Amino acid sequence: MNPTPSSMAVETKTIKIDQLTKIYQAKEGEVLALDHVSFDVFDQEFFCMVGPSGCGKTTLLKILAGLLPKSSGKVFLRDKIVEGPQENIGMVFQSPILLKWRTALQNVLLPAEVQKLDMATCTRNAYSLFELIGLKGFENKYPRELSGGMQQRVAIGRALIYNPALLLMDEPFGALDAITREEMSHELLRIWDKTRKTIIFITHNITEAVFLGDRVAVLTPRPGRIARIVDIDLPRPRTPELKLTPRFSELSKEIYDLISSMRREKPSSNQAFTGEP
Repeated sequence: MNPTPSSMAVETKTIKIDQLTKIYQAKEGEVLALDHVSFDVFDQEFFCMVGPSGCGKTTLLKILAGLLPKSSGKVFLRDKIVEGPQENIGMVFQSPILLKWRTALQNVLLPAEVQKLDMATCTRNAYSLFELIGLKGFENKYPRELSGGMQQRVAIGRALIYNPALLLMDEPFGALDAITREEMSHELLRIWDKTRKTIIFITHNITEAVFLGDRVAVLTPRPGRIARIVDIDLPRPRTPELKLTPRFSELSKEIYDLISSMRREKPSSNQAFTGEP
């Protein structure tokens, strides 16, 4: 059984994954993407995942969101089995995917319109979200008027507009420059500290995973399996100085060494990791 993260006071599970397997049908035959993956994610936990390209991380998130059918196994969201698209889950992708003809506010409100929620209430909530994500005063700007980091903040606001139980983030800062990416990591922690949403965060950056996460799951090359879940026993709130501490270096090296050993066992030209100690 996976250990409860040291920062969590209770063991209430947001997500339970039991023996999850996904097989794709391809021209060359069956492709095993995920192989009997099992782990739990607890309420208010910041859970990070790293793994080589093609190991099934994005596939896993799509299954959790109910956007992709599993081949076998079970996925539970708050003790209810996931068998289709989930209204209680927000998603943030590598690209903000904003509609260029809609203002930032209109983009944030889009899920509320689709779900036919009360727009007066959602609009009030959206203005509060703009303050939370640090974009107060930019509600009526169009995507072309916003920087990459600001666009991604809008995407985070859009994912939070209907107060989901779980936030899934698939390399959300991967397309940003290094300085903006660093800034967005701190901003995300600030937002998480305010909302205490359960987050599953995919990244190729080891340093980013250790800095953000309560735990970091390391996936094997395809077929994706859980190689190890590392408990990140670092204090919160996380500050930039924390990255200079011996314990931060030890945890980063532990994950890097595990990934390096898997590379040697099963080399792949598609694997890409950054943030090595």
